[in-house]
Amino acid sequence: MFSRAARPALRAGAAAVPARTAQNAATYATLREIEGRLKSIRNIEKITKTMKIVASTKLNRAQRAMSDSQKYGQTSQQVFEAAETKPLEGEGKKTLYIVCSSDKGLCGGIHSGLSRYMRRHLGGDHQPADLVLIGEKSRAQMSRSNPQDIVLSFAGIGKDVPTFADAQAIADQVVQLKGDYSDIKIVYNKFINATSYEATVIEAFSEEAIAASPNFSAFEVDEELLANLREYALANSLYWALAEGHACEISARRNAMDNASKNAGEMISKYQILYNRTRQAVITGELVEIITGATASADM
Repeated sequence: MFSRAARPALRAGAAAVPARTAQNAATYATLREIEGRLKSIRNIEKITKTMKIVASTKLNRAQRAMSDSQKYGQTSQQVFEAAETKPLEGEGKKTLYIVCSSDKGLCGGIHSGLSRYMRRHLGGDHQPADLVLIGEKSRAQMSRSNPQDIVLSFAGIGKDVPTFADAQAIADQVVQLKGDYSDIKIVYNKFINATSYEATVIEAFSEEAIAASPNFSAFEVDEELLANLREYALANSLYWALAEGHACEISARRNAMDNASKNAGEMISKYQILYNRTRQAVITGELVEIITGATASADM
């Protein structure tokens, strides 16, 4: 039998055991949580590194396609420059904007940059305009701010390197629009280098504007073929814009995945330090409990 003086101390010690057990359980739960987050971040890092490698592999092919497409688009622009073709001016005529984006994300702000450019040029005192949107990304963004201006949209863009057949199919749908347009502007991302790009406009003229060119008669084109020339020139410019925009997208995705991998690496380092410190605190707490218990047993 213990003395009455010893009984309160024993009861206090017995009450302290569940409290310590609860504290240890909470610490173990925290360790498991940190370990789970570390595992998740490591998996994300593997995915972003893989996506960076894939984007780097695709970039060379996209840049070759961009160089080839420039020959098509720049040749058409040289013809219009020599003919001194200019947009028509008239009351009630609209401008048609063709925005070239894609369906894919995870490439930084390359798509939102085009949408911001369009919002600046459609707001305020600018003349009325219609929109043709290529890609789900631009359609999703522009439908929130200018749904009334969208007359045509295309999906399934950006899965692979654009081809002239893709541009020709889009041009065929655009020329069938019934709107009376003074000019057509193709908005796309211009490739500056592997880390930068900017929203740029290519002029694509209407059939009436081409026919009214001061020096167009020097090319000796029959009026019956003027519609075909206009559609072919539009397809050339679209091919140029789509291919160059695709190269910008691949480059932006590679940079975005590189930054994501670096951020994941920094998070892994921080969580690893936190895990080690928490684990050391658990071990230290258990050692203190063992030593305290041994000391108490020796005193008794």
